[in-house]
Amino acid sequence: MRKQQTGLMIGAWMMTAVAASAQQDTSQLLKEVVVQSYYSRASLQRVPTAVSILKAADLQLHQGPSLLPALNTVTGVRMEERSPGSYRLSIRGSLLRSPFGIRNVRIYADDIPLTDASGNTYLNLVDQDAVNGVEILKGPDDSMFGANSGGIVRLSLAPLPADTHHLQLNLQGGSYGLFHGSIGYQQQWKNYQLQVFQGYQRADGYRQNTNMKRSYTQTTQRWEYKPGYALKLLAFYSDLSYLTPGGLTQAQAQADPRQARPGTPAIPGALTQKAGIYNKTFQGGLVHEAQFNPRLKHVLAVFGQTTHFENPFITKYEVRDENTVGLRTYLQWENDPRRNSAIQWKWLNGLEWQQTTTDAIEYGNKKGVRDTIQRAYKVAADQHFFFTRFQAMAGGFTFEAATSVNYFSYKYRNSLQPDNKFNVQLMPRVSVSYLFTPELTGRLTVSRGYSPPTTEEISAVASRNLEPENGWNYEAGLRANTNNGRAGLDLAVFYYRMHQAIVRRVDAGGNDYYVNAGGVKQKGIEAQGYFWLLRPGTHGLIRGLKWMESYTYSDFLFDDYIMGQKDYSGNRVTGVPKTILVSSLHGLLPAKLSLYVQHTYTSRLPLEDGNTVFAGSYHLLQANIQWQLPLNMRFPVSVYAGAYNLLNASYSLGNDLNAVGNRFYNPAPGRNYVGGLTMRL
Repeated sequence: MRKQQTGLMIGAWMMTAVAASAQQDTSQLLKEVVVQSYYSRASLQRVPTAVSILKAADLQLHQGPSLLPALNTVTGVRMEERSPGSYRLSIRGSLLRSPFGIRNVRIYADDIPLTDASGNTYLNLVDQDAVNGVEILKGPDDSMFGANSGGIVRLSLAPLPADTHHLQLNLQGGSYGLFHGSIGYQQQWKNYQLQVFQGYQRADGYRQNTNMKRSYTQTTQRWEYKPGYALKLLAFYSDLSYLTPGGLTQAQAQADPRQARPGTPAIPGALTQKAGIYNKTFQGGLVHEAQFNPRLKHVLAVFGQTTHFENPFITKYEVRDENTVGLRTYLQWENDPRRNSAIQWKWLNGLEWQQTTTDAIEYGNKKGVRDTIQRAYKVAADQHFFFTRFQAMAGGFTFEAATSVNYFSYKYRNSLQPDNKFNVQLMPRVSVSYLFTPELTGRLTVSRGYSPPTTEEISAVASRNLEPENGWNYEAGLRANTNNGRAGLDLAVFYYRMHQAIVRRVDAGGNDYYVNAGGVKQKGIEAQGYFWLLRPGTHGLIRGLKWMESYTYSDFLFDDYIMGQKDYSGNRVTGVPKTILVSSLHGLLPAKLSLYVQHTYTSRLPLEDGNTVFAGSYHLLQANIQWQLPLNMRFPVSVYAGAYNLLNASYSLGNDLNAVGNRFYNPAPGRNYVGGLTMRL
């Protein structure tokens, strides 16, 4: 019934909009989308792989407390939030390896990896207001970006170059004690650009034991000391803390969805143990770019990260100090772009090296206070790879061939655990696309994925002899756009055959460990498109109406997966919904007013490997309205308000998979609200 009501409401609005009159203005429709992740600054229409881009305008449609609403509009991407600050992210994959944090996906800011040498990423450290754009490369791409079997995310943290100087203030408040404020200053002096950003966020959260606080400071600087030669700096410090409520059984969630995990006669609860995460991280990097001549370019990036991490958990109190150093460099050679050659080509060669040292101590947890030492270890993860990529364009064809040679190892210190050096891996990728017309492109890709276990996975007490995940991905796609920019469609079908899938398990005492679970067959369909029902204009009640749709179908099945006496082969992969459908409308109204409405349907998903318990399907409805105030002043001010989960659905946006005692559920908030303002000086 709710789904029918949502459809009727959107349908009525669509008919009203089409009936309205407006003066057409196609200038807003023809902005070319450019992809920079393959270092070719190519038009999206010519890129022969699956890429999704979120521009600054797309992020502004979802001015909520995190990047989650915006990222979840992208097909194949699923970001979860079990409580404020506790995020998980997957691209064409599952979250079996991620009780918290992000694994199996590599994240970069410019040429600086935010992912450490072991494959772990703290995306929740970054303030969402500091992000100006996101590029998502779907499917394994170890050929240029290191070990992964999910994909690549590239964040744009540098300021947009359009303005020479400004000061921007953002203030936001909302339900459950949400407050978020940020201020950013940008200045351009001839060949030197400076940006300084400060953000602060807090929230009480919907459930008990979900308080979250984050203070974030960032600077980016760029100095072009002579034409074609530039030095860039990116550095940030983040102080993040959030409490973790723990999973509930179905009966507990129905009785009181806001409670934290209660204790039992054997194990205390989350409130008693003051369960939470405390993370203080500084990360910085220098990037030098040298354009020797129109044909030859060199880039060198050096970077480092230091993290102090504490996690009082139900059964233990873990303290880790992590330190990462690394470099990334490449040399790109191309034919002279000033000549009108029949074949345009580029050849790139480079390497990336990282080492992350983890010094960890596990204590007993006595009501949130460190007790006696239970275990200590020190381990260094070393990852380095050499990569090469050749691209050629001739007529309507674009051809890319890339490969990397990957080295990965763990070395233990002050521990009886033996070192682990994995076999050298060759990770190729071949892609080809053909431009049938200027508006229609077809593409094919074959690539190999490879993802070793992280430090936390391989160091878990019960984990034994973990092997890396690996497999081949086969993909085909179409990308179509009308010549006036009114409509567009991106379609992809893929089959990824993964071997040695790493799966998280929990023992009777609540401690995590990991095993290789045989194989996984991942078949999927992704379709994302838009259509201007009413093109932007300057007259009428509705001055533009854009309809957007994204559809994700994931047929993910275990293969050759046997645990003890149980054979899970043929079962659906735990935690993966088969269908996600996101439908939205963006309306432009008079007086610089805009309205955005989005409906998301997520099908049911299995909560444990045996497929005997499922989380039910759910519908989410959200709406945001933005208004640039008609003030006669040189400083523009915009205000906005949003409402989430308008249907007041009961659901978990982040379940505990294969949980002991059937504590699968992390209830999400009901109907909630957010509002704020943006001022540019």
